[in-house]
Amino acid sequence: MRNLILVLLLFPFSSFSQGTYQLAVLKYSGGGDYYANPTALPNLISFCNKELGTNISKDVPYVEVGSKDLYLYPMVHMTGHGNVVFSRAEAENLRNYLLAGGFLHIDDNYGMDEFIRVELKKVFPNNQLVELPSNHPIFNQKYKFNGPPKIHEHDGKRPQAFGIIENGRLLCLYTYETDLSDGWEDPQVHNDPSDKRRQALQMGANIMMYAFMK
Repeated sequence: MRNLILVLLLFPFSSFSQGTYQLAVLKYSGGGDYYANPTALPNLISFCNKELGTNISKDVPYVEVGSKDLYLYPMVHMTGHGNVVFSRAEAENLRNYLLAGGFLHIDDNYGMDEFIRVELKKVFPNNQLVELPSNHPIFNQKYKFNGPPKIHEHDGKRPQAFGIIENGRLLCLYTYETDLSDGWEDPQVHNDPSDKRRQALQMGANIMMYAFMK
């Protein structure tokens, strides 16, 4: 009951630019580096606070997949380069969080793909990851994109955005071959060109707008 009350209080936002919110990074088991890109989300939050007029806390905690504290955050971000493992209880907790109104953004930091696809089937066994078309609303918020931008090159593959949709609502976004969160990091970490870094931040702002306003 306490979790349900928290969900009802925190998730039904009438306006993205009103109120004070806090986001979190998802901590998972399996040995993958859930802690990768530590400056990414704080930098994206700073960008949104400046460019979108939001009031999101710059304090970004880690929250475990199976923790009841997951319900305290309207959006959680997940990244890493390697293995991911959800227990049955963790998968159930994450599913309930998303169905209650939460939003999960997963950004493959190169090496996560083969693992996260298996684990997401534990969370939503009856739902497929579907590729989002270039005209999806998430690419047409304040900033306009023809699909996800390519920030880093790895295998010559095109950038893709996938989603899990339940009852018409996109509740999990999975960005692949994009390296968005690398582009959110401090400039000196990857030495990305300024235009690439701005593209990444703008696409991140679109994700935030979509997640909060749906």
